[in-house]
Amino acid sequence: MSATASERIVVQATPQEKKMISAKAKKLGLPVSELMRRGANDYKTADADEETGVIADAALAAANRAVESIDDMLAFVAASNKRIAAMEAKAGKVA
Repeated sequence: MSATASERIVVQATPQEKKMISAKAKKLGLPVSELMRRGANDYKTADADEETGVIADAALAAANRAVESIDDMLAFVAASNKRIAAMEAKAGKVA
């Protein structure tokens, strides 16, 4: 944030909205102008939400592929262990 404000923005609000905004600023220990600046800076657009959703979907797909790979590997190891046990039993090395 800039140390010194140099421009003014007028925001229209109903009396109820003004009271709510003023009360929130007071509760947070901020001037109304600082609360409004922070709110504007933190505002997320629908595009940002959509981009976040796309990233989340990609992460979920990657996690699902990882789970499938782990499941495949565990099945391979289990089958391999069975083959090893069968070979050891055939050779007379029952553990």
